[in-house]
Amino acid sequence: MAPGAPKWRTKDLETGHVSTWDGEWFYHFRDGGYATIEWVEIRASTDEQVSAVQSEFARIHVPVKRTDCVFKVYGFIVPGESIAYASL
Repeated sequence: MAPGAPKWRTKDLETGHVSTWDGEWFYHFRDGGYATIEWVEIRASTDEQVSAVQSEFARIHVPVKRTDCVFKVYGFIVPGESIAYASL
């Protein structure tokens, strides 16, 4: 998505640190460091972004939890918790 892309933040599994919301995608995600990400949240700010994000998750079969306009993708799931796959 062009300017105005959804913001994202992560929670670190080892430290419990939750990052601030960030709109820069390529620099951070190319650097790696995924081994300790508990979850990534993606916050869409328009109906068009919500639709685009949901469609992309469904296309690539990524299970997410959705609350209003925030999509949470887990790197680790607590035992006994379930996650649904996004639907088109």
